[in-house]
Amino acid sequence: MAAVTIYDVARRAGVSIKTVSRVLNNESGVKSDTREKVRAAADALGYHPSLSARSLAGSKSFVIAAFVDAALTIDHWRGARASDYLTRVQLGATVECRRAGYHFVIELIDRDPPGVEREVLGVLGALRPDGVLLTPPSCDDLAVLELLRNARVPYVRLGSEAPGGGGMRVRMDDVGAANAIVQHLIELGHRRIGIILGEAHYPATEARLRGWREALANHGLAAPEALTRPGDFTYQSGYAATGDFMALAEPPTAIFASSDEMALGALALFADAGLSVPRDVSVAGFDDSAGARSSNPPLTTVGHPLDELAGLGVHALVAGEVSSEHEREVFAPLPFRLEIRRSTGPAAETILTG
Repeated sequence: MAAVTIYDVARRAGVSIKTVSRVLNNESGVKSDTREKVRAAADALGYHPSLSARSLAGSKSFVIAAFVDAALTIDHWRGARASDYLTRVQLGATVECRRAGYHFVIELIDRDPPGVEREVLGVLGALRPDGVLLTPPSCDDLAVLELLRNARVPYVRLGSEAPGGGGMRVRMDDVGAANAIVQHLIELGHRRIGIILGEAHYPATEARLRGWREALANHGLAAPEALTRPGDFTYQSGYAATGDFMALAEPPTAIFASSDEMALGALALFADAGLSVPRDVSVAGFDDSAGARSSNPPLTTVGHPLDELAGLGVHALVAGEVSSEHEREVFAPLPFRLEIRRSTGPAAETILTG
């Protein structure tokens, strides 16, 4: 059987080939009833335009690429503690691309300067993406931003906290979210609240640290360096940081981890130490991952609308609303939400001791 062509679709719909092309490429200027008639004809004939043919017909590749941190992604995978951050970003972006007739691809990008340039230019040369979705830390990597600007490729910076880098910044209020969850712990009577920081290269790390400090300051509480511990968003780093907290002469009565994975590591260490959460110590995370909902006890955390943010970014790229030269910022269409669960409770009468 001969393959169905665009000519067959045009003949069945009773329109020109140019009109069919405009409908299938989601271009404007076509009446809604005509658009529906063309799509119905294509569906009835089982016609699916090839990506290469669409690319050759015009300047578009119909590809949106996402740059993802290679080191952290591979570390999560090898450690069998994969975060669902990437899964939720991929879902939001893929759904929006599917709606617009685009394809979504994920590329792992290294942080070191020689590797970054080689990998970014390789992706741009091979895929010719119509736009790029930058996840942390690439969203604030000056080398990556310069390469994209020089190539005149529009980009969206997902979760960026640094203004002035061009493109579009799509982000949630991480400072306000961290402030809110620490405020929740303070209202439960906690006065020594530790924070486990995320990967230093990530903009969210400094934002969540700022929210922690602001909440404590608003209540006249100290924010000593002893109540901060480094982490890298992984389960293992949360476990190790919590062990460091337990060794203090005055350990915290509550811990706020900058990611759910690190909070789950904290829960595991307390379980190994024979301590009860939240009776002896409270734990809160950030992201509202699947693990947060199924842990024992279920984790108090911040709902992070990653899929909505990624979908918003892709929509802006497809609609041509993004320029690599000029920056504009968009906040999440939905505010963050606190998910109060059983991992947080009133402060213990006595301070936790190791």
